[in-house]
Amino acid sequence: MWSPQSNPAVLFLTARPNFLPSSSNSLAGRFAAGHDGPEGAYAGLPEHDLQLLFLPGTSPHNQLAAVIPIDDDILDRIDALTRLSRAWLQRPPLRDTRMTTEQRRRFRLKLRAADGRMNGATYRDIAIAIYGAARIDTDPWKTSPLRDAVIAFAEAGSALINGGYLHLLRHRRRT
Repeated sequence: MWSPQSNPAVLFLTARPNFLPSSSNSLAGRFAAGHDGPEGAYAGLPEHDLQLLFLPGTSPHNQLAAVIPIDDDILDRIDALTRLSRAWLQRPPLRDTRMTTEQRRRFRLKLRAADGRMNGATYRDIAIAIYGAARIDTDPWKTSPLRDAVIAFAEAGSALINGGYLHLLRHRRRT
């Protein structure tokens, strides 16, 4: 479970206002139990990759409403709300779009390289683990572009481990 301050995709749920027409809560039995915190009760919908926070006084069995703070993360919050709406409408889940398939692949490589370095592996050892010995032996190691790639993966992986992973919880925005 992520804190709502770190992860803008945490959805805040509260009781639906009484002046709105009632609606069935098709999700009531599908919430995965989480834990209680000072800000409310955490739960999840794992099949839709969602983390939820029931604000104080709100039960999963209530008629529900979502609270979307208006801030710099509003688009991430709306994306999470879209995934919740698909769960409520019993539609197939959408993939979390904060990382593309290629970014996920590179993320794994960065963590593998950083893990290798932390466990005493040389850059060459890491390159062999990632690319295979046959591919590494085709070029001189000192001038190989694969060497540069492995060094970059290891450095980026270390940066992720040292707190950079928090940036993965938000969409990248053009400035």
